[in-house]
Amino acid sequence: MLLAIDVGNTHTVCGLWNGAAWSAIWRCVTTVDTTEDQLAGWLRSMFDLSELEWKVDGAICASVVPQVDRFWSKLTEKWLGTPLRFLRLGSDVGMVVEYDPPRAVGADRIANALGALERFEPPIIVVDFGTATTFDAIDHRGAYLGGAILPGIQLSSRALFDRAAKLPEVDFVAPATALGRNTVHSLQSGIMLGYAGAIDALARKIDEELGGNSKILATGGLGGLFIGLCQSIASYEPTLTLEGLVVANERLIGCGR
Repeated sequence: MLLAIDVGNTHTVCGLWNGAAWSAIWRCVTTVDTTEDQLAGWLRSMFDLSELEWKVDGAICASVVPQVDRFWSKLTEKWLGTPLRFLRLGSDVGMVVEYDPPRAVGADRIANALGALERFEPPIIVVDFGTATTFDAIDHRGAYLGGAILPGIQLSSRALFDRAAKLPEVDFVAPATALGRNTVHSLQSGIMLGYAGAIDALARKIDEELGGNSKILATGGLGGLFIGLCQSIASYEPTLTLEGLVVANERLIGCGR
């Protein structure tokens, strides 16, 4: 079993890979003051609830929150008896990164590219709906070129609700029409349809710059909300980042890392 850990700014996703499929996937809130023992208590309870043996053969992590890296590393060493590998740079796993500087690309974005290339022919654009919505562009050679970063829908909506006293919080549900007939309807139109339009506009522009005919994928916790709303997105791949970590682990082992 391989434990794959995707540490994001808001949530951390852990997946247990059995060599052919995911035995389980769990999510928790990312906090910077949680110790390795507290993390182990949560993770052990997830193993127990899933009726899985508290044992792994290896562990791999992509993290965009450096403050927690040592706690996850201590967890796997102390409680699971295995070192934690970290995906850091594209060059470590054989990926050409044409970004300035290459080390500025988040590990999760490298994992997205690895996961996408494992299943689809490039060029590919991965739209990852998280705290920020990121666009990852992989050209026809399989090289990572860069992309775009957009404030996430929860983040931008929270700013609106916090600054506009008379506007109520609304569910992220797309309305039947763009023309809002009440405040809730109007907010949902602006938030959901407006955001979907922004995604389509950016994705199409990036696709043009890649030469056209890109496979455009969605991933991330909120990606499923936009299937059917975003005309440019071909499919939703919720485990894409974790799948990329499986590939990264194999390549790091192959390189003796």
